[in-house]
Amino acid sequence: MKTGSIISYILAAIAILLSFLFILGSFGDTGQAWWLIVGIIGLLIGFALIFAGVRLAAKAKAAGDTVYNVNLDLPGNIQMDTVKCQACGSPLNPSDIKIVNGAAMVQCHSCGTTYQITEEPKW
Repeated sequence: MKTGSIISYILAAIAILLSFLFILGSFGDTGQAWWLIVGIIGLLIGFALIFAGVRLAAKAKAAGDTVYNVNLDLPGNIQMDTVKCQACGSPLNPSDIKIVNGAAMVQCHSCGTTYQITEEPKW
């Protein structure tokens, strides 16, 4: 939850609580009519703050979908080896490789097999 929505909820609770006190006080022996008006306006402000908090929380959820692109700068002349499917031996395209939960996963377009790509040591 975003900080702005939390602050909005706290201010709404305070506004609604004080509004109820103004409304209850207006019906007392020493109450005045303008206390009722202040209480109603305070309730409206409190509910508007709740609405604003819900909107801020919804924006925070929508903004949580972030796409990260990783570019690799390799030194010198690098030759690419052909990556082949472990199940059927079909060559794999770079578009078949996806990052899922931080791991490189590949799905073969020929046989549909999905597995994690692991790098073997070079020594």
